[in-house]
Amino acid sequence: MSDKITQEAVLAALSTVQEPELHKDMVSLNMIKDIKLEGDTVNFTVVLTTPACPLKSRIQQECQDAVLALPGVKTVNVKLDSNVPNDGRMRGLVQTPIRNAIAIGSGKGGVGKSTIAVNIAVALAKSGARVGLMDADIYGPNIPTMMGVEHAPAPVNEKLIPAEAYGVKMMSMGFLVKPGQPLIWRGPMLHSAIRQFLSDVEWGELDYLIIDLPPGTGDAALSLAQALPLSGAILVTLPQQVSLEDASRGLNMFKQLDVPILGVIENMSGDVFGQGGGEALARAAKAPFLGSVPMNADIRLAGDTGKPVVISQPDSAIAAAITAIAQDIAAKISIAALGGENSVSINIED
Repeated sequence: MSDKITQEAVLAALSTVQEPELHKDMVSLNMIKDIKLEGDTVNFTVVLTTPACPLKSRIQQECQDAVLALPGVKTVNVKLDSNVPNDGRMRGLVQTPIRNAIAIGSGKGGVGKSTIAVNIAVALAKSGARVGLMDADIYGPNIPTMMGVEHAPAPVNEKLIPAEAYGVKMMSMGFLVKPGQPLIWRGPMLHSAIRQFLSDVEWGELDYLIIDLPPGTGDAALSLAQALPLSGAILVTLPQQVSLEDASRGLNMFKQLDVPILGVIENMSGDVFGQGGGEALARAAKAPFLGSVPMNADIRLAGDTGKPVVISQPDSAIAAAITAIAQDIAAKISIAALGGENSVSINIED
């Protein structure tokens, strides 16, 4: 019976399995590699568009079931791999490839934007992605504290070497100034610093560069959008009305900069600030709602101790919420990078 099993038959079976978000079959998407036939056993690899794919278990099971249905097949071994697509935007300032660059912003301070950025970066790295984290919040560089890193390595060949923790490469103004030193900079100095973080840092090849923006709609976002074509932007807001008004301005800022909006995250959701406001904002702006992160003192403690909550409490509700958001972002980035009708860019009505 085993002589009836052929690679052509395996591919035909797998062509009936659709990638659930790209809505095309696995074979047409060139996601099947390394088919090996050993008697009544079939081995092959499914190459996902992101290691953070939220539907990887479903894809693996459906591929296995499709091939098991072939006559003579008794065992199917499905290996998962990934190859994150490049969004196609040229980033001339960066010598090594950054496949996708994602800005995380907020209309105002105090909404936990940096905490969200840190945990999204770490969650993506935990999945197996190559991740960088750029602290573009020049005036309040908190990323080193939240990641538990005090110093970056010494420069090499006039290039800044990023620090690394939890599988994430990071660069911050906090590594370059003395603790407590105030940064009183005008726009041109800010623009220069952001360009340096792109052109003079040895990032290496990255699947995702997460960029923590300063709060508000000032020079930093404009400088970043001019210096580095962005795959998309994420807005972090509290549920309360004041925060929503500021976040709405942030959304419109990215619209004016022609940056696709990946979605809105509602942080600190719960009794104190209420809930549902972030989803309402996303709906009004015709933007995706990425999810809510519940208010909990543990996430603050995790940041203060330099151990992000997705590491310190991986089984908690907070970690689960952030991990799901990170997976959703990765999926949206892959869909947008592959182009076509599934683009995630939106129009925000005036």
